[in-house]
Amino acid sequence: MQILDETVKTLVTDRLRKIEEQLEGDVAFFYGDITEAVIRVFRDFMERMAARPAMKNRLIFFLNTPGGSAEAAEKMVEIIRHHFDEVFFVVPDFAYSAGTILCMSGDRIYMDYSSSLGPIDPQVWNGKEWVPALGYLDKVEGLLQKAVAGQLTNAEFLILQNQDLALLSRYEQARDLTVTLLKKWLVEYKFRDWTKHATDPTKKGNPVTSEEKQERAEQIARMLGDNKRWHSHNRMIGPDTLTQELKLQINDYSGDDVLRPLVRSYNDLLTDYIARNGWVFFMHNRDFF
Repeated sequence: MQILDETVKTLVTDRLRKIEEQLEGDVAFFYGDITEAVIRVFRDFMERMAARPAMKNRLIFFLNTPGGSAEAAEKMVEIIRHHFDEVFFVVPDFAYSAGTILCMSGDRIYMDYSSSLGPIDPQVWNGKEWVPALGYLDKVEGLLQKAVAGQLTNAEFLILQNQDLALLSRYEQARDLTVTLLKKWLVEYKFRDWTKHATDPTKKGNPVTSEEKQERAEQIARMLGDNKRWHSHNRMIGPDTLTQELKLQINDYSGDDVLRPLVRSYNDLLTDYIARNGWVFFMHNRDFF
C-alpha cells in the first residue's frame, strides 16, 4: 500500500505541476463537505501554501463538494483572499449549494460540458442533520398562502402550527446571507474586469456602472436561489445554462485540447484514489498529500 501511495502521489503531483504551468498559478484541491469542522485544517493548509518562497499570487482551486454551510464558505473565502490576489475555481465534476456560493468568489470559474454547479439552497443544521433551507421556507410560504385563502386543511394547520419559529428564522437568515455574499463577491471579484457592455445591443461598448454590476449580481443570486426555477436542491446546472440563462461568464474548457486532459487526468486520478480509500474529506497541493 505504501508503494501505491507513493506512486499516486508522484503521478498527481506531476499532473498538478503541469496545470500550474498552464494556468500560471498554484493549485489546491478540495474534496468534501464545506463545514465549520474543516476550517482549521483548511487554514493551516492555505498557510503552508502561502509560506512557500515561490508562491504565486494566483490560486487555481479545484473544488469537488456536495455543499454545506454558507458561513463556512464565507470563512474559506476570507482565508483564501488573505493569501491570494486572484482565484480561479476549477469544477471538473460538481460543486453544489455552498460550493456554488464559494465559486462565486472567484475571478474565473472553469468548467467543461459535464461539470455542474447547483442552486444556492443553503443547508442548515436542524439538530439532527443538514437540511436545505429554501425547501422548508417554500413549503411554509405555500401553507400560509392557503391559510390566507381559507383553503388550509386540518392536517396542514397542524403542520403549520408545529413549525419551530426560531428554526424558520435561521433558514431565512441563511437564505439572505447567500444573496448578500453572492452580491458582494460577484461585484468585488468576478465583475471587477467587467468594464464595458458586450452583449446588450442597446448598451454595447458603453461603460458598466457600479449600479449595473450590483443589479446583475442580485439577478444571478436570485435566480440561483429560486427553488421554483430549479425544482430540486440537487439540480445539476451546466455551463451552457449558466452562460445563456444567468448570463454568468464561465471559462468552458470543453474544447481546449491542452487544458481538458490535464484537468481530467489530475482530478480523476485523485477522486478515484479518494473513493478507493473511502475518504469523505481530502485536500492536496504540491506540498500536501
